[in-house]
Amino acid sequence: MELTANNLVEAVILNRHSVRAFTDQTVDPEIIQDLLRKASYAPSGTNTQPWKVYVVQGNSKLRISQQVIAAADSIYSGQCSRSEFSAPYLYYPEQWFEPYMSRRRENGWGMYAVLGISKQQREEMHQQQLRNFKFFDAPVGLFFTTHRQLEAGAKMAIAMLMQNIMLLAKAQGLDTCPQASWNDYHKIIMPILGATDDEQLVCGMSLGYADMNEKINSFHPSRLSLEEFAVFLQ
Repeated sequence: MELTANNLVEAVILNRHSVRAFTDQTVDPEIIQDLLRKASYAPSGTNTQPWKVYVVQGNSKLRISQQVIAAADSIYSGQCSRSEFSAPYLYYPEQWFEPYMSRRRENGWGMYAVLGISKQQREEMHQQQLRNFKFFDAPVGLFFTTHRQLEAGAKMAIAMLMQNIMLLAKAQGLDTCPQASWNDYHKIIMPILGATDDEQLVCGMSLGYADMNEKINSFHPSRLSLEEFAVFLQ
């Protein structure tokens, strides 16, 4: 069902989607700072504001990309075990089950279909997965951390902060892609960020101007109908 936006806020929400190809157009630093200031009005339990945001560009972004890609390549080639790189917390379940497994597969194979990549093309799939670690060519990367002794509520607050950033960016003509894929490589990323030992990586994000000439940006995953997720009680 296609929804109609009744105002600008609704239009921004309905038009936001994860962009996986960006142009090399730079983002004005003042725009980034403005986005973060306004996004920080996100709610958090008892106003703890349990977030820290690292903005990476230039050499710092390149260092992260190069080192994480090298690690991902070493896993793919069998030179090291995947167990050497694990996320600081479970973002996904250890064992997938329905209906979430089917939704995950539909999303993944839908993207590969747009790119013309089949299940048998392992090398092409690997190269596309590495695009995550190039920030999809976006000029700006964001990393979100919280104190490792805080619990799930801190991650909920950061999720709301991230949503604010994504919507504010869309309203400014920018696009984003939230990326949990970075989490497995936190032991590489955190020292480059200069993060302290008491910080935990929660998520990453690419930020920039969408390259609408790239096929991948035409992909929009399906959404559940209202009847599938909402329960109305009286």
